[in-house]
Amino acid sequence: MEIVVAGRHTEVSPRYRAHLESKLAKIEQLAPRAQRVDVLVSHEPNPRQSGNSERVELTVVDKGPVIRAEACADDAYAALDVALGRLLERLRRARDRRKDHRNHTPLTPVDVRPPAAEPPAPPEREPGEDGVTETVLGDSPVLIREKVHRAEPMTVDDALYEMELVGHDFFLFVDAETAQPAVAYRRRGWSYGVIKLDVPVVTSGSSRAVS
Repeated sequence: MEIVVAGRHTEVSPRYRAHLESKLAKIEQLAPRAQRVDVLVSHEPNPRQSGNSERVELTVVDKGPVIRAEACADDAYAALDVALGRLLERLRRARDRRKDHRNHTPLTPVDVRPPAAEPPAPPEREPGEDGVTETVLGDSPVLIREKVHRAEPMTVDDALYEMELVGHDFFLFVDAETAQPAVAYRRRGWSYGVIKLDVPVVTSGSSRAVS
């Protein structure tokens, strides 16, 4: 299993790298097919954020869905411990689901009411990341980051499952039953919502909605 370490606004010392490799060895016990673990260690220079100045993000790249966890603390070692604990729990969940997939209970209820507020944006990534483009909106200072993901059709249940594995509050997917673009999002408690797009298709000068 390859471990790829990167630092943002900080240098990752050889001592910390060795500590990482020792800690991340636990991942292979739960994900023996894991190909790579991406580690991003970042520092927040703002003194007002001193209590959460060190952030560690862990991403396991496997043949199945990507599994991710992150944590902040005032110390990079403490942040790693918390992030790794969350990651191992998600890896256990993925392993158990594979073992008992036929008896899996959907994480419902699901409704289609829109959220009260916009879901938070995904965590930022360094410029130059594969699949990411950045454009400036006209003459304004607005910078737009765009990333294209390959989307395999999946059920709502699978979308909720993968959303939990990456620790996000929303998840974009293509509904396997309707072929519609959709977003699943977290509501209060164990309640979730789903919004689907009814995309019009123009044919021979007329338009119709995909049903």
